[in-house]
Amino acid sequence: MYAVILAGGGGTRLHPLSRPERPKPFLPLLGELSLLEGTVERLGGLTDDVTVVTDRRYERLVRELVPGVAVVVEPLGRNTAAAIALATLTIDRSDDEVMIVLPADQTVERSDVFQGVLRDAAEGLATGAFDVEDPLVTLGIAVDRPATEYGYLIPDLARGADVRGLRAYPLTRFEEKPKPARAEELMKGEGVAWNAGIFLWRRRAITAALGRYTGLLQSLGPMVGTPSMLEHAYEAIQRPVSIDYAVMEGAAQSGQVVMAAMDVGWSDLGSWSALLSALGARGTGSVVQAGETVEVEGDDLVVRRIGGRLGVIAPPERGRMTAAQPIAVLRGTGPDRALVEALLQRCSGPEDRP
Repeated sequence: MYAVILAGGGGTRLHPLSRPERPKPFLPLLGELSLLEGTVERLGGLTDDVTVVTDRRYERLVRELVPGVAVVVEPLGRNTAAAIALATLTIDRSDDEVMIVLPADQTVERSDVFQGVLRDAAEGLATGAFDVEDPLVTLGIAVDRPATEYGYLIPDLARGADVRGLRAYPLTRFEEKPKPARAEELMKGEGVAWNAGIFLWRRRAITAALGRYTGLLQSLGPMVGTPSMLEHAYEAIQRPVSIDYAVMEGAAQSGQVVMAAMDVGWSDLGSWSALLSALGARGTGSVVQAGETVEVEGDDLVVRRIGGRLGVIAPPERGRMTAAQPIAVLRGTGPDRALVEALLQRCSGPEDRP
């Protein structure tokens, strides 16, 4: 069993805290460790065979944060399908070995349970389940709201089974990031789950799937080992897509995808509201782009860069403000200002400090 951690992204949903220069995986949002460090730490005791895939903008950050971990460097970011294809090509393992793929920017509350889920899914599902010799396994999170930022897993309830303590199902469909009306429908479906972006599969299974549904192995494979040629191959990817769109939707329709339900206190910290909740702070938050005007209340907080440095201000009274730069408006979070200030202090780089 070996793990591939995908680390990158633009961090736009957590502006101005997260920026392209230092996106979410490299920030210590919840404590002293960055999310990348926490992801690596959660794998301890499960596997020591860990590789981080990142684009070259972040190679230095990755090597500084997790110096003992192998790194596969992409010439530039081209979404998760390309990253997984490059990992499949360059990490030389047995075709029978199970690859675990995880985003670097998630968190779980119960790491011991999470490790057990990964172990049981690797040994009980990824090696063959539901009459599928080499399934693609995805982990599902219980739906509690009609979210449009996640993919949805639609299980075949009639064929569900308990496998090594996991509730597992073949998937009938994999729907990526639906419109609001469709999300409302999906939320009402029995057994429907959010896609956590965590996958397990034998190396030969993902090799076959990438070959069937994409041309990435064919376009990248001959260029591996020659940096300039690999860069040209990446530049030629005109429509960068996620592994969800590129492979999982089609594979689910072909009966090749299996879901295991997971309850580990998972969050992708994908918005200011999710981050506030994880910090134990009240309120909700959203990003306001430069030039946009927004109503603010007396108990709101505004996170912005002041003189280039991260800072938080409280509106003196109810009113309207127009953002001169990307800011975050945290509604009703005023009573928990200390938590927000501590967050900003943790996440301030040298350029943010006096």
